[in-house]
Amino acid sequence: MAGLSLLPGWSNGAPAIIRNYNKPDSKINGVQIGCITYSFRSLPDQSAEATLKYVTDCGINAIELMGGPAESFAGMPESTLDRRRMYQLAGKRRSGETLTDDEAKEFASLQEQAADYAKVVAAWRAKADFQKFEQVRKMYKDAGVSIYAFKPGAFSQNNTDAEIAYGMKAAKALGASHVTLEHPSDDAHTLKLGKMGEQHKISVAYHGHEQQTFTFWDTALAQSSRNALNFDAGHYIAAGHTDIMAFLEKHHKRILSMHTKDRQSPANGKGNLPWGTGDTPIVEILQKMQQSRYKFPASIELEHQIPEGSDAIREVQKCLEYCRKALA
Repeated sequence: MAGLSLLPGWSNGAPAIIRNYNKPDSKINGVQIGCITYSFRSLPDQSAEATLKYVTDCGINAIELMGGPAESFAGMPESTLDRRRMYQLAGKRRSGETLTDDEAKEFASLQEQAADYAKVVAAWRAKADFQKFEQVRKMYKDAGVSIYAFKPGAFSQNNTDAEIAYGMKAAKALGASHVTLEHPSDDAHTLKLGKMGEQHKISVAYHGHEQQTFTFWDTALAQSSRNALNFDAGHYIAAGHTDIMAFLEKHHKRILSMHTKDRQSPANGKGNLPWGTGDTPIVEILQKMQQSRYKFPASIELEHQIPEGSDAIREVQKCLEYCRKALA
């Protein structure tokens, strides 16, 4: 440091260098690579602090934050619900597989537990302290990580208007430009969310699975300037579509974030595979983003089977390295 002070060419830049020393950087040649923190769901500690460490260990500097880490930091009552099992059974059913009788009973019980817990959460959200979310924002920012999207379970048809408003206010306190949720397939609800987004000055980005089509978001986009896309490139390929580049050209101004994973086409089994071994044209997509200067982040979403001897952090690191090579 003493040496730096003697070098006139360095003197003005040194403070910025010090601030950014040893901080993550996943913006690669103009393309922001991010990550949805759902990718770390297999790791035992889901606190805001642990999640931040997972993100920085991966070298990621921008994220879509799931609700759990931020809301638990803000004091939301804990649940005994086995969410991993619930996600597993829900995913099996969503993929078209038939649940066994025992699995169906288990899933129904989990849904009942979730409904009871939802009432407790709604009461807590009505009195939530938004300064806690600002503290999360600062903690992440100090570590070099920005939060571009927030995904709490607060925006479904089962949530009250007060909960929806809470979710939008929390997202703003976190510094997010948009909230994300599964597309409800309900035009009245997307209209409502879009209008509430206008009121709270935050955008609402709808995520899709294999129901995504070229025109899937058209109604919601027409309803409000605050309605947008949380596009999923992998699911789009698994749905059998071959026009993903044209899709990006059509919607890039309304895509606020894009989930990125490597899935197979229907002809090859629709599997989630390690990057570079499936049918999602990830390299071409990233290069298109780079060449066309698209502004939305590509969010790594770890969905493929974690190999024995590896873990979520190592797999996300591999995905990020894949992006670096694609954008070199």
